[in-house]
Amino acid sequence: MKFWQKIYVFSILVFVIIFNAASIMVIERSHNRMLEQEINSALSQNMSIQSSVNAIVPILRIYDSIDYEKTVLTRIANEFVGTNNEQRVYLDIRDKANRAVFSNIDFQMPAQRKELDKLGAEEINYILRDIDGRTILFTSNIVDINHTSYLFTYMVDVTSLYQDRVDQYQFFVQVDVAACFLYMLIMFFVSRGLTRSIDQLGRTAQVIAQGNFSERVQLKSKDEIGVLAHNFNNMAAVVEDTITELEQNNQEKQRFINNFTHELKTPLTSIIAYANFMRTTKYDEETFLDGLNVIYSEGKRLELLSLKLMNLIMLQGDNFEMELHDLGAVIAEIKPALDMMAKEKQVTIVTECEPGELILEKDLIKVLIFNLVDNALKASDEQQTITLRITWHGGHCMLEVMDQGIGIAKEHQDKIFEPFYMVDKSRTRNGKGAGLGLAICQNVASVHNAVIRITSNEDQGTKVEVVFALTHPRGGIKE
Repeated sequence: MKFWQKIYVFSILVFVIIFNAASIMVIERSHNRMLEQEINSALSQNMSIQSSVNAIVPILRIYDSIDYEKTVLTRIANEFVGTNNEQRVYLDIRDKANRAVFSNIDFQMPAQRKELDKLGAEEINYILRDIDGRTILFTSNIVDINHTSYLFTYMVDVTSLYQDRVDQYQFFVQVDVAACFLYMLIMFFVSRGLTRSIDQLGRTAQVIAQGNFSERVQLKSKDEIGVLAHNFNNMAAVVEDTITELEQNNQEKQRFINNFTHELKTPLTSIIAYANFMRTTKYDEETFLDGLNVIYSEGKRLELLSLKLMNLIMLQGDNFEMELHDLGAVIAEIKPALDMMAKEKQVTIVTECEPGELILEKDLIKVLIFNLVDNALKASDEQQTITLRITWHGGHCMLEVMDQGIGIAKEHQDKIFEPFYMVDKSRTRNGKGAGLGLAICQNVASVHNAVIRITSNEDQGTKVEVVFALTHPRGGIKE
């Protein structure tokens, strides 16, 4: 059963139960109050008759005649019945021998009368009886006149009260049917309207489950369902971002594997080819030296590739000992090695370092600088200059590596940090590169919570900025 159907059915059940119970209580309460009024009125009339009789008792004692007593009682009864003739009241007076002194009843008096059991003087008992399809209220009391007991029974026909109750129930049934039909009609639209938002949430969830993660619920209500829809959209946005990130990671991993395979294939092919050539060819010193040089060169290239891959793997961890070092001193320490790298291409390396200390991992920073300078050398021509500069600006320290080389085209600048990505593959291969340098630099920067920015134009050179956020004042440790 759908949720709107549950709301519809249960609300109707609750309405029917409450409406019928309340209506029955009202009808019964009204009937009981009217019946109670009739009983009180009958008892009052009975007492009135008794008062009239008691008023003439002294006169009856003077005459002390039973026949006179019956005559007087008959006259009082006739006057009373005549006065209440339109109200369908009955009066029955009997002596102690159960002979009728007066009676205007038009039905058979019941043989068994429980209300007379244990009826004492000055008491009035009443009872309701169904006789000939009518409901009669009996009130009985005993009056003692000149040591003679008379039974007075005052009766009222209350059939109309019960007929009114039946009429009220019949009218209630009609009202109940109409009210239930109207309520069912209203609740149908109300329940469907209340759950329409939930249906929309369900449909949107199905669309998202089918892979359309950009789908959103369009609800503007501010009730609980509106809040749920808002939270659902937030959840969908997080899921979409996560899926997108996972897809990007998978693509990057696939590109990594493809590029890594390609990088391994080229030197291995050369090594295998030259080894096979030397194995199947007669010895010739010059030919063998050329082959060995190629094998050695390609072997060194594989060694360099493995070392850089090890660096990438190492940088995935977080067990680094960070200490306070002067970044300029670190550059000065590796400056001779950098000059040796640049000497082969006749490139000059210039350093401009402002003094200051940073919390860093010294060996990783050396790896970062070597890779940045190596990339700059590959992009530079002879007699050009590479500049390393350290500047301090408020809460930041900036390491800049600037070259005058070939630059990087705009369409490549957003991909150069991917492993094995190479802008000019032929040129990079000649320089024994594998496209891992900037990927390693990016990871080193992440370890130091630093940001790498690149500004480059083709044939105008490249500037790489590594921005370190300071965790302590320049030249000292924060206390």
